[in-house]
Amino acid sequence: MSNGQNRILDEFARLMTDAAGAAQGVRREVETAFKAQAERILNTMDVVQREEFEAVREMALKARAENKTLAARVEALEARIAELGGADESSTGTPKAG
Repeated sequence: MSNGQNRILDEFARLMTDAAGAAQGVRREVETAFKAQAERILNTMDVVQREEFEAVREMALKARAENKTLAARVEALEARIAELGGADESSTGTPKAG
């Protein structure tokens, strides 16, 4: 009788394993269908993808840093021009015509 019990338990275990595998397959199919539908909806809404957003964000950060550097250079050049303009005025005694 114990041999019959083992066989029933083995069959039950095999049935549960098959059911779990089938459930995983169904889960994967549902996830794939959901992702495809969500992607279609997002594409109709003109929503940007994360990778594109990150790329543009990096470009903006780089441009902002370059702008700060260029602003500092312009400021230094303007100060130098003002300095040179002041030197011209003091050497001749008359302001330079601009």
